[in-house]
Amino acid sequence: MDRVPIPDDVSRFILLAIPSVPYLEAILLLRRDTSQTWDYKQIARHLYLGDKAAQALLAELHAGGIVTAADPELLRYRYHPQSAELEQMISRVAEVYSQDLIGVTNLIHAKANKKAQLFADAFIWRKES
Repeated sequence: MDRVPIPDDVSRFILLAIPSVPYLEAILLLRRDTSQTWDYKQIARHLYLGDKAAQALLAELHAGGIVTAADPELLRYRYHPQSAELEQMISRVAEVYSQDLIGVTNLIHAKANKKAQLFADAFIWRKES
């Protein structure tokens, strides 16, 4: 079966707004039940992350306008995108991801690999012309 290409706007969103597969997985996890609140320990357990990584992930999601602090003192968050447009795009990403998990994860990893390559290239000794 031929793979359907990821729509350009979805690809652009993934490249600009989804830094990692765990970030996307966290969005999808929290999106399943918008009334539930989550803390970093729950995220860590569900996504097989360490506590610090889960805390950082929730902070990134909050900064990205994808979750809101349901209880700031207890560091509990709820899925609540800051705009209808963001919610619609996340819904589209979720749909594409459910149909082409490999394509989406490859897109995310390709972005990460490109950043690593650009960083590595900065240290290549270049002979002056």
